[in-house]
Amino acid sequence: MTHTVIETPAPVLLPIAGTDAKFPVRRVYCIGRNYAAHAVEMGHDPDREPPFFFQKNPNNLDSTGDFPYPKHSSDVHHEAELAVMLKAGGDDIPIDKALEHVYGYALSLDMTRRDLQGAQKKMGRPWEIGKAFERSAPVGPIHTVDSVGHPDQGRIELKVNKKVTQEGDLNQMIWKVPEMISYLSEYFTLEAGDVILAGTPAGVGPVQRGDVMEMSVDGLGSMTVNVT
Repeated sequence: MTHTVIETPAPVLLPIAGTDAKFPVRRVYCIGRNYAAHAVEMGHDPDREPPFFFQKNPNNLDSTGDFPYPKHSSDVHHEAELAVMLKAGGDDIPIDKALEHVYGYALSLDMTRRDLQGAQKKMGRPWEIGKAFERSAPVGPIHTVDSVGHPDQGRIELKVNKKVTQEGDLNQMIWKVPEMISYLSEYFTLEAGDVILAGTPAGVGPVQRGDVMEMSVDGLGSMTVNVT
């Protein structure tokens, strides 16, 4: 038995709908500007260009239903996204084999300290201070491929205090799930437990303490997250 010099950190385990089993998280990859309308609202050309990714930390994923408003920001935005959970990985995965690596899908939010992210962009620095803070990725229960298939179309929506702020369709993703998996595997060795946040439609905007966010995707149900 291996002796560790400090207490081993607890694994990140996410709930799976309809069962007591858990999904262990290894890495979290997030694609940027993957819906054309969102690219436009962020001031970028929506033409298809090579995808780019940033990372959140595994323990940023949070399934409690609460989002604590973070320190050092006064402009925190919601970004509703489809999360893709992998059951297998590898290098250089062909696009036509990519979906064989998917375990399931979930609702997720890529919460962003937009003011801090914007400051980093102006200085040409990485975004982690705006993206990878504590509990910055609320996530719902995972729905297995066996139960929902591979959703590639359907309404994605976010309401804040009952008002629709984000809406779109999964078929509007510029880079589809198989393409994201294949592209990532060219640059990283993907493994079981990896999670991909698949981008957000237009309508991102700020939240405040006391707000209630309700996200839904056709076929995947809904989740409610309270800003505390």
